[in-house]
Amino acid sequence: MLKTIRFLVTICAALSARAVELQKFAFEKAEMGVPFQITIFAEKESDASAAADAAFTRIEALNAIFSDYEDDSELAKLSQSSGGGKAVKVSEDLWTVLSRAQKLAVQTDGAFDVTCGPLTSVWRRARRKKELPSQELVAEMRDRVGFKKMRLDEKKRTVDLLAPQMRLDLGSIAKGYACDQAVRVLKEKGLPISLVAAGGDTVAGDAPPGRKGWRVEIGSLDAEGDAPKPAPPVVEIANAAISTSGDRFQRLEIGGKRYSHILDPRTGQPLTDHNLVTVIARDGLTAGISTACSVIGPEQGLKLVARWKAAAFFQRQPADKVELTESPGWADWLLK
Repeated sequence: MLKTIRFLVTICAALSARAVELQKFAFEKAEMGVPFQITIFAEKESDASAAADAAFTRIEALNAIFSDYEDDSELAKLSQSSGGGKAVKVSEDLWTVLSRAQKLAVQTDGAFDVTCGPLTSVWRRARRKKELPSQELVAEMRDRVGFKKMRLDEKKRTVDLLAPQMRLDLGSIAKGYACDQAVRVLKEKGLPISLVAAGGDTVAGDAPPGRKGWRVEIGSLDAEGDAPKPAPPVVEIANAAISTSGDRFQRLEIGGKRYSHILDPRTGQPLTDHNLVTVIARDGLTAGISTACSVIGPEQGLKLVARWKAAAFFQRQPADKVELTESPGWADWLLK
């Protein structure tokens, strides 16, 4: 028994020494229209750099699949097939994201819908020009949108876009999946202590040495008028993901009214209730439900979050008062 105890003490001492030797390295590269930031704990900079390069290569490959800006991306080519009456076989990555998107579309009755590309384009142009689009144009684009117009065949891994001039937009879900894949690459390279962040999406690997998790500050609602400013909460996550959606940075303001970059695909209109929703889930793909929660609001959003075994924090200012809503389990992630 004594020998066993001494053996365990020796192992623990060795592990502690190893943890002390680890250093933190940070890397950044622009992909998918945002800066991807990779933080890694490793013994040598050369190991961290090589692993980060491999992760960025994976992200770049995913951008070639998911981009709705590049005409030769797999997603763009799929959109170009719309209305042609032919199902298109897609890659494993695109299938994974589209099949998840369809599940969310069904669960939210279309409040989350990646076929909303035609509407996204209209409102992007509106934000650039700083003017509202005509309702006739919105209605015309709305006719091209609808998750029921996208048919997926699970056995054949094919996608058929049934209506002409459809356009898919994975902006609300693709970055989280890319962060997942980057962390996976880093683990395969033997560096499990990592954090990958891209815009409002963050995925964490193992916790840093001596901590329970990576500390992430949640953006607070930029409350308007005399409404009290909520203090930004800080959470600790390890082997989990966090995603925040809202109109804090991307919006159109006309006549004192805020129009979010997040749209309700069912109406073709942007959100105007001024909200910020943060979701913590097991992976980045799942945490992407934050966009759906922004659209459907706290009451229905709490049900969606529970369905995906996630936690969420809703910040809203539909009028003069700031409303804060926490899901069960949210407090468990807060920094103590």
